[in-house]
Formats: sequence, structure tokens, C-alpha cells
Amino acid sequence: MGILNLTPDSFYDGGKYNSEQLILKHVENMLIEGATFVDIGAYSSRPKATHISEEEERARLLPVLERVMKQFPDILISIDTFRSNIAAESIAAGACMINDISAGQMDKNMFGTVARLQVPYLLMHMRGTPQTMQQQTDYNDLVKEIIIYFSEKIFELRKLGLNDIVLDPGFGFSKTLKQNYELLAKLDLLSCLELPILAGLSRKSMLYKFLGTNAEQALNATTVANTISLQKGASILRVHDVKEAIETIRIMEKIKDESPFL
Repeated sequence: MGILNLTPDSFYDGGKYNSEQLILKHVENMLIEGATFVDIGAYSSRPKATHISEEEERARLLPVLERVMKQFPDILISIDTFRSNIAAESIAAGACMINDISAGQMDKNMFGTVARLQVPYLLMHMRGTPQTMQQQTDYNDLVKEIIIYFSEKIFELRKLGLNDIVLDPGFGFSKTLKQNYELLAKLDLLSCLELPILAGLSRKSMLYKFLGTNAEQALNATTVANTISLQKGASILRVHDVKEAIETIRIMEKIKDESPFL
């Protein structure tokens, strides 16, 4: 899953794709490099990000979505939003999947909307909001509580008749540096939920702060973390750097081909 941020304040590429030409070129490059999905977001979810209105999110997102769909009619687009109205309008405009950082917590209508639309729904583990999440990191048993959180959400969604659900454990959201590494080490425990797992580790602060670098220098660390997440059962990698992620996946698949018992 390649990332297209339309926000001016995202932690790594905020403001980078600020013209139609740059946006379309970036999307083209990700598709050429092998992206299966392109995830488009217009609301920054980094810690303490500025909150924007639904109107501003819509104004940033929908014209770009329509232009990308026109240029690349066969593209599979995921929309990164927690707002049910934005989700519904995006699906109507050609997107095929919703990526919700709040798992329905920030918009009570989201579950009903995705169930009605019958589109794949990616829900993430987070406490609070992007503005408050880093003050909500007190867990008795991190992974157990994440599994319970997802179990409850899955139950609600299944009652509504939604079929296709993907889980994102939320690296960097409502978690300390130590907790992020605990989650990565125990990621395979989420397999008990029997649903696809997305790993979103790309250039995150859990990597570069630990190594004393910055997001721009975190590509190698991202590749290492992606490799571990694949070993631990992740099905989808959400990344800024598609080429390197595809190479990682290809090598992991080759190893599995040569060692079928892994």
C-alpha cells in the first residue's frame, strides 16, 4: 500500500505533493514500482496534528481522488479518513477501501456506512485522537488489550454484515517507544483474530528516534521493520517507499518458496 499524503503537516512528506503534476507523477511511480493499493489521506494523524474541518478535508481530497481515478482508471484506492461522509463520497467517486485510524470511535456512523457500502474496511488501534493519543499509553497488557479491542470491533462489524476487515495494530498511535517494539515482537499473536494484518511502520519515529536519526534517514530501518512484520504474519505493508517494500516482499516470498515449512 503506497502512501499519498495531501496534508501540509504530515511527519515525513507533508506539503511535498502540492500540485496536480507532482501528485500524478508520485502515483504513477508507486504503480510502476508495484503498489497494489494507493492510500490517499487529507487529514494528518501525526501526534498533536492540527485538527481540520470536514469541509477542508473534503476540499483537499475529492478533487485529487477524481483526477487520479481519471488518469489511472484501474487503480485501487484506499481512503484514509475517520469521517463517514468523506468515506461515502470517496467510494462514490471511485475509491474501493476505507482506512480508519479511529476504528469508528471518532464518527459513530462509520461502521454503518462501510457495512452499507460493503467495501473493505481497515480499522486501526488507537486511543483518543491524534491530538491526545500520546497521553493515553497506560496498559496492563498491551497486546492482550489490542486483541480485545479488535475482537469487540469485529463483533460489531459482523453484526452489521460487513465481510472484508483488515486490522492495523497502530504502530506509533497511543504507544510509547518501548510499547511499539513490544508490539512488533509479538505481532504474530494477532493471528488469533484470523484477519489480514497491515503493518504501518514506514519512517516512523519509533525507528528514527531509537536510532538517533530522522524520518529522511529511516529507509533502512523501515526495511528491517517491514521484514520483521512479514515474518510475524503481516499481509500488507503501508509505505512511503514502494520499490524497497516490494523488494522486501519478493525476498520473503522466495525464502518461503525454498523453505515451505516456515
